[in-house]
Amino acid sequence: QAQLVESGGGSVQAGGSLRLSCAASSKYIYWYCMGWFRQAPGKEREGVAHINSAGSTNYADSVKGRFTISKDNAKNTLYLQMDSLKPEDTAMYYCEARSTYSTDCSRTTYNFWGQGTQVTVSS
Repeated sequence: QAQLVESGGGSVQAGGSLRLSCAASSKYIYWYCMGWFRQAPGKEREGVAHINSAGSTNYADSVKGRFTISKDNAKNTLYLQMDSLKPEDTAMYYCEARSTYSTDCSRTTYNFWGQGTQVTVSS
């Protein structure tokens, strides 16, 4: 099965920035949707940002205006630029991808995922 590997997590102070990367080993699979998800201890897993094959993006209200999702098709890599980080952004962040068609990448299931990268924001 395809493998996604996240990197770029770390510890920052509130107001700082991080850029997460997700490298996909299955370069020949056509990704209809790609996205970033996060889960903090004791909380539900939530979608953070999504991007479809045409480059259209969608963001959770909690990160809108602060996070930017993008992809580099040539490098087969997904990115999440996180600015103005808040303590409530602290979570394990996961990269996920969907290889079949969906009309809404923010309201669908994903069939590939990575191991996660930890983001910790201190106040």
